[in-house]
Amino acid sequence: EVLLVESGGGLVQPGESLRLSCAASGFSLSINVMTWFRQAPGKEREGVATINSVGSRGYADSVKGRFTISQDKAKNTLYLQMNSLKSEDTAMYYCAADRNWWWLSANYAYWGQGTQVTVSS
Repeated sequence: EVLLVESGGGLVQPGESLRLSCAASGFSLSINVMTWFRQAPGKEREGVATINSVGSRGYADSVKGRFTISQDKAKNTLYLQMNSLKSEDTAMYYCAADRNWWWLSANYAYWGQGTQVTVSS
């Protein structure tokens, strides 16, 4: 069983940065892709950034140039560096994993519990 635990969320002001982490355990060889999602109150879950086992990446247009996804395979940890944060980035952020690359759609098999990011002055 794959367990994903997010951390690093918090309250920041517009223009500031945060780095989210997602620690994975019970990892199996069937996991090839990890992806960050977010969900704001009253909105659908949105794919933010995705990375596969060879390091290919993809981003939602809303975060391109501001967010960077990376992974440390030795630590089984996924990261999301978020710069130039805006109020519209406020949401619960989740990491997800799967064998298949669903890109930014929410078809992933394994999900964490989420970490809250609030951007407000």
